[in-house]
Amino acid sequence: MASASPIRVLVADDHPLIREGLAAVFSSNDNFVLVAEAGDGRQAIDLYQLHRPDIVLMDLQMPVMSGVEAITAILALHPEARIVALTTYGGDAQVARALRLGAVSYLLKNTVRTELFSCLTTVHAGGRPLSAEVAVKLAARPACDALSAREVEVLRLVAKGNSNRRASLLLGVTEDTIKGHMKSILSKLAANDRTHAVMIAINRGIFGV
Repeated sequence: MASASPIRVLVADDHPLIREGLAAVFSSNDNFVLVAEAGDGRQAIDLYQLHRPDIVLMDLQMPVMSGVEAITAILALHPEARIVALTTYGGDAQVARALRLGAVSYLLKNTVRTELFSCLTTVHAGGRPLSAEVAVKLAARPACDALSAREVEVLRLVAKGNSNRRASLLLGVTEDTIKGHMKSILSKLAANDRTHAVMIAINRGIFGV
């Protein structure tokens, strides 16, 4: 039976097909109503201000302003906002980042309809649900493996094919400093070599959005 007051949802995603699909999903359930659709983070902020939805489904990768930036901006203006991060990628670093910024939950775009409804209903009631897949990724993440911002920067350069020497010139540091960063990166990620470290970073979303 439909609730007396449907849960009002704002969807922010730069792919029209995703927005259309979610609109169709919400139209099939009287407990939810889609109040607005945003194609980028800037629009998401403006539409949140206009409609004050109960929940925002926020894609992390969008033009103009990313979902990450939009989450931060909306919560700065409205700390009570309930935002669920939405993405195609389940890397645990992205999960952790979205939650650290204030997202109350995290859904993959391949989430089945019943799980979507269940998650949003729980979020509306004040909960912070995580899918089993996401929870497993977070639980399996070693507590001491977080790379520093500079280490991520170094590894990103390595991923682009730069040698230690080239990376040192680009960052304005010595080659020994880069070697030191790489030693720390390999240790933290339990990687066998540079290539392995890059693959781990890609698989886990460490390079961010």
